[in-house]
Amino acid sequence: MADKGLLIVLSGPSGAGKGTICKALLNRQKFWLSVSATTREPRKGEIPEQSYHYITKDQFKTKIKNDDFLEYAEVYGNFYGTPKSSAIEKIEKGENVILEIDIQGALKVKENYPEGIFIFILPPSMEELKKRIIGRGSETAESLVTRFKAAYKEVNYVSKYNYAVINDTVEEAVSKIESIIVAERCRVDRMKDKILDSKEGIIHERFYD
Repeated sequence: MADKGLLIVLSGPSGAGKGTICKALLNRQKFWLSVSATTREPRKGEIPEQSYHYITKDQFKTKIKNDDFLEYAEVYGNFYGTPKSSAIEKIEKGENVILEIDIQGALKVKENYPEGIFIFILPPSMEELKKRIIGRGSETAESLVTRFKAAYKEVNYVSKYNYAVINDTVEEAVSKIESIIVAERCRVDRMKDKILDSKEGIIHERFYD
C-alpha cells in the first residue's frame, strides 16, 4: 500500500505573495493543486476552473448543505471553499496536495485535518505588503483601507501555524518550503509503519540488512 500523501496548506495576509509561491512550487514539485470554489467575480488574468471554480451563492449554499467542502468561509462578502472528496482521495492515493487559501479556511482545515502541514507566508515588512496590495491595481480606495486593517490583524495568526516563511524572494521562500516537506517526510510519526511492526512494536528486520 502506498504511503499517504501530504496536505500542504499555504496562507497568510493578502499581498504576502502566497499565490506566486504556490505557482513556483508547482513548477518544481509534483503536487496536486486543490482548486477552491468561490462566489466572487474573476480578477483580470484568472482562468475559470484553474484559478477558481466560480459558482453562484445559491450553488455554494447547496454544496454546504451537502457537506461538500473540507472548509469554507466568507471573506469580504464572498464565499470560498475547498472541495473535500477530491483532496482526500488524492492524499489517500499517495499524492501530495497543496492548498493556497485564506487564514479562516486554513484554520478550519487544521480542525478537520490536523496532520496537514500549515505554512504561514509573511511579507518582508508591512510597508512592502502595502506596496504589493496597491500594485495589484484591483482595489478601490475604500477596499484598500479594509485590506490594510485586515492584514495587520491577520499576521497575528502566525502562531496557529506549524511554520512561517518570510517571502523576501520567491526562490528563497520556495526552497524553505521544500526543506519543510523533506523534514516532514522524515518525522517518526509519519514513518512508524515503516519502522515499527504495528502489532509487536519492534524494528523491522530490513533495517538490519
